Amino acid sequence: MMEQRSDPPQLAMGTSPSPPATMPSEAEPAVTRSVLVTELVEKMLGGAQRPLARLISMVEREEPTAPSIIQQLYPHLGKAYAIGITGPPGGGKSTLVDRLTALLRKRGLTVGIIAADPSSPFSGGAILGDRIRMQQHYLDAGVFIRSMATKDSHGGLPRSAKDVIKLMDAAGKDIILVETVGVGQTELDIVETADTTIVLLVPEAGDAIQTLKAGLMEIADIFVVNKADRDGADRLIAELRLMRELKHGQDSWDVPIIATQAHQDIGIDELYTTIEAHRRFLEESGELHRRRAQHRRNELWEIIEHKVRQRLTQRARVDPKLAALVEQVMQAQVDPHTAASRILDDTDTVQQWLMPGSSRGGPLDEPAGEDERH
Repeated sequence: MMEQRSDPPQLAMGTSPSPPATMPSEAEPAVTRSVLVTELVEKMLGGAQRPLARLISMVEREEPTAPSIIQQLYPHLGKAYAIGITGPPGGGKSTLVDRLTALLRKRGLTVGIIAADPSSPFSGGAILGDRIRMQQHYLDAGVFIRSMATKDSHGGLPRSAKDVIKLMDAAGKDIILVETVGVGQTELDIVETADTTIVLLVPEAGDAIQTLKAGLMEIADIFVVNKADRDGADRLIAELRLMRELKHGQDSWDVPIIATQAHQDIGIDELYTTIEAHRRFLEESGELHRRRAQHRRNELWEIIEHKVRQRLTQRARVDPKLAALVEQVMQAQVDPHTAASRILDDTDTVQQWLMPGSSRGGPLDEPAGEDERH
């Protein structure tokens, strides 16, 4: 049984707490924004929901204060348990999350929900379908729901989802449910985010899993066959069992296959019992500690890669040498490998572009040779 944390009373999302401090403009001193962030974090740690929502927005927008937010939260992390739910569109993921949330609340556990929605082609924002489907939980102070647009992410989750999980963890949520956009060859983000990953399939997906067998077995801790009352459910379950037997012996966790009818609330109790069993297995074997350590390591490299790319992209707009090199690559005058080496292999150049204040030149001053133009 997962222990409930003793949290201070939280404001329901429909209540009207005292107005928060005014968000400072970009022109105001950084120290003012820092003070505001500290105040918001303190209020969030005290159980208030509105500061949590504002901090999430700041992290999503990648504001300059975002690193400070995570830094202040870090001593308060590690108590929540994250459950990822992925599967094909139309498989009933949102319904499963809705029913699982109701079960968790009956057991006295607080819940955070991150629902990754497809981005609007017009605004880039989340379409927010999940907000409509889960509206029964919106007045529950023990549930916090956040829909997030995937934007330019290709792995089923927005880039900031990991930081949003940290915020919900620090805010005192016992369980965090993370629903992804869909499952596919690039559905790897959820594995680097959740403690337990549930892959939800429906009978109609029987043929589709043939091309996804290896990937599905790699990411699934638990298989759920939803809409199990439909034709083809038994066949799909049999195929999943065969896949499981072929993998048997590679680790000590035998991936369970749970049949559900989420819209009828059938199989939800069995699913949660299985989630608890997987958590116990991870904790007792030390695998939970290892997974989380690996997640933190991978997140470090992702952040570094993102920031380096971001800085170089910004620099290319104002630095004629870098802009010229990018143009040479676009015109097939220099191959991408040579261009990348010019950027990364020379310390002076890297310092000049990535570290403000450096003014020394580098090998990009060299014109492209004849052999690089063909």
